Amino acid sequence: MKILFSSNVSWSIFNFRKRLLKSFQNSGHKIFTVANKDSYSKKLEELGFDFFELKFNNNSKNPISDLLLIIKYIFIYKKIKPDIILHNAVKPNIYGTIAANILKIPTINNISGLGTVFIKKSLSTYLVRYLYKYSQNKANKIFFQNSDDLNLFVNNKLIEEKKCRLINGSGSDINYFKPLNKTIKSKNFQFLFLGRLLFDKGIREYIGAAKMLKNKYTNVNFNILGPFALKNSSSIKREDLANWIQSKTIDYLGTTDDVREFLRNTDCVVLPSYREGMSKALIESSLMGIPIVTTNVPGCKDVIKNNVTGFLCKEKNIIDLTAKMERMLNLKRDDFIKMKYEARKRSVKLFDDNLIQKAYNDEITDVLRNLV
Repeated sequence: MKILFSSNVSWSIFNFRKRLLKSFQNSGHKIFTVANKDSYSKKLEELGFDFFELKFNNNSKNPISDLLLIIKYIFIYKKIKPDIILHNAVKPNIYGTIAANILKIPTINNISGLGTVFIKKSLSTYLVRYLYKYSQNKANKIFFQNSDDLNLFVNNKLIEEKKCRLINGSGSDINYFKPLNKTIKSKNFQFLFLGRLLFDKGIREYIGAAKMLKNKYTNVNFNILGPFALKNSSSIKREDLANWIQSKTIDYLGTTDDVREFLRNTDCVVLPSYREGMSKALIESSLMGIPIVTTNVPGCKDVIKNNVTGFLCKEKNIIDLTAKMERMLNLKRDDFIKMKYEARKRSVKLFDDNLIQKAYNDEITDVLRNLV
């Protein structure tokens, strides 16, 4: 069987869907990937997946370019002739689905987050909602990564509930992400902001909390690990980061393909995001037994259990974030060790990517069976 996976960039497919697609390949299926070309496109080919480049601006709101995108999808899909298409990310979910429907190819979509356009309500929000409603009613199945997103779509009559299924994110390899035998806190407590350098990820609040705690404590470090996303309207500027480093507010650790080496030297991961689908960064951190401070919003609150595996704070609230980070910093040794243990225990139960692979296999089988 030919299985095609389409997302916005190759980086996303490689980092979030590699094991899923490899499981299909190991079952004898031919895998095709479609996305914007980047440094990870070659890595997809090295895994044995066929890669097809699709050029589009993920942040463009130009209706003409979006119409052309549908035509591009039709051209590629017609060339590959897949048996089923799996979409992820906004434009593939919308325009890829429309193209697949024209060619009568079944689709399973994954709405892994609502993005900036749903966080900042505007005319674009209503346009995207309409496009979602039109396109997703042509999909055969839609995965959601948290119940808030699913309920938003169903309650606003954007999608029929019978087409929806809730899964716990994209999962992670529980044997790859496992704790180091380190139970005590570092001599200098290490906080880590892990994610793309976007204001919507709460990096402004993290910097504010770091400044307040630096004025009060000397035994604490604040680190940032993650890439710039300069094409995103929510991206920080390079000079912002340079100023934070120069003022010794934070240390920037750059980017990595293996986050484990940094997590092993981290005492607490902080992600004050405004909204997520299901945060991969938090899942991987929890699997490695790292306590978390994050916001009480969809896709973040679902990963941790408040006061058990971490602390939830208010969205866009530097004062509350600072208080929860300070509480983590001052946890007694036994409470800190217990929180690390509970983080690993809970995440293994919920976020094993074998569960996600099974969900996809079940739905692919069901969709294709119903077409016969």
